[in-house]
Amino acid sequence: MGSLPHVVEDCLGILQLYSDGSIFRSSDDQIDFKITVQDDGSVVWKDCLYDEKNNLYLRLYKPKLTNKLKIVYFFHGGGFCVGSRTWPNCHNCCLRLSSNLQALVIAPDYRLAPEFRLPAAMDDAFTSMKWLQNQALSETPDSWMKDIIIDQVFVIGDSSGGNMAHHLSLRLGVGSPELAPVRVRGYVLMAPFFGGSLRTKSEAEGPAEPFLNVEILDRFWRLSLPIGATADHSLANPFGPLSPSLESIKLDPLLVIVGGNELLKDRVEDYARKLKELKKEVDYFELEGMHHGFFTNDPFSQVANQVLQEIKCFICRNSCKNYNNII
Repeated sequence: MGSLPHVVEDCLGILQLYSDGSIFRSSDDQIDFKITVQDDGSVVWKDCLYDEKNNLYLRLYKPKLTNKLKIVYFFHGGGFCVGSRTWPNCHNCCLRLSSNLQALVIAPDYRLAPEFRLPAAMDDAFTSMKWLQNQALSETPDSWMKDIIIDQVFVIGDSSGGNMAHHLSLRLGVGSPELAPVRVRGYVLMAPFFGGSLRTKSEAEGPAEPFLNVEILDRFWRLSLPIGATADHSLANPFGPLSPSLESIKLDPLLVIVGGNELLKDRVEDYARKLKELKKEVDYFELEGMHHGFFTNDPFSQVANQVLQEIKCFICRNSCKNYNNII
């Protein structure tokens, strides 16, 4: 008789891959969340199905007392393997983003690995944007779509969501013409989850983090990338040996934010520096002493206030740019 299946990959107990290929994934009510929802009632929210084929939902957030809202997409993190719009940290983030930025926040779920390896998440991000376009073109849009500024869209991605935001910016191009009348004005990448086969100094020598270590980073890439791929895959390493040159690609403005004590810090800083060298419009903001999850795990902190101020300034600078001469 063969041995019983045993765990070969374990993501925080939330996701486990067994030796026979079977997968255990915890439901929300099985997870011991250490974060509670902080809802003061100033924002209303609801869920909408955006992809019937894959049974994917997004959550809409809207301030109660405001109309003519800009639109903010928020893609959650989780190494492409865990996370959901329903998790308290994601929910709190979106409540805070909606109330502070006075925006309609759209928080899509996306298919997770290893059941659905990359580029599934990237494809779902694009599909969620097409949902907004379909709403804009519909004769009977969702009632919440009546008080929005359809050409004032900003994309915010946290961790793996930041990686998705990068790839979405490449796919859509400057001014996002294929989403018309929807127009993305800029992208905010919060500690984007990038990888590479060579360790950076912050990965190899950085201080221990409460929620992340090198083993977890490697595990996320093993489970999320196409089978056999390394962390130099173009979906992981935007400036790696397998990635296309970005020199000739026009991009909308980017704001890149990272914690000073993150394992990912050097990789994120290098990403922003190389984009600047290619003459892309990139702002880089580093939060001294912060670990991964500096915003998502406490979006009501003083540090979160700093982040929100940077995002507000970024949105203000890029809200009314004229793309007619550069598309």
